[in-house]
Amino acid sequence: MKHTKGFLIASLLIFSALSGFSQKYKTAADTVKLNKEYVSVSNAIAELTSKLTIAQNNLPGYQNKSGDANSDAHSSAVASSEQASRATNGNIGDVKSAKKKANKAYNNAQDARDADNKVKSQGKKIVNLNSQLEKKQARLRELDDMKLAILNKSL
Repeated sequence: MKHTKGFLIASLLIFSALSGFSQKYKTAADTVKLNKEYVSVSNAIAELTSKLTIAQNNLPGYQNKSGDANSDAHSSAVASSEQASRATNGNIGDVKSAKKKANKAYNNAQDARDADNKVKSQGKKIVNLNSQLEKKQARLRELDDMKLAILNKSL
């Protein structure tokens, strides 16, 4: 089984490398198709850049919200702990108040966890958009090279 997976991965790498060495557009007749793909890739780059900028601009807001939620969770946990220590020596009212503060602390902790997850999610989104953008920019460079090759051939 291990050998099969290794063979499959190796063959996929070889086939992808072989396709990378050949040019898709080679003649002057292909320039229309090349230009069409060039415009498509350029538009995709513009869209990805826009999404990336928005995601990067939103990240500090998420980080601030996460910090606020964490401090709220900490302060409500401290208040809940203090109320619980008072309730051990107190009456029924103290116990009810301790339960309410414990529930509030739990809810604040969940909010803090959700805020942290949003920050992590936004970070992953930025990494993903950067990766996609790099791939599109590499393809655009390949298309530029193809344009140059066609131009040099026709001269």
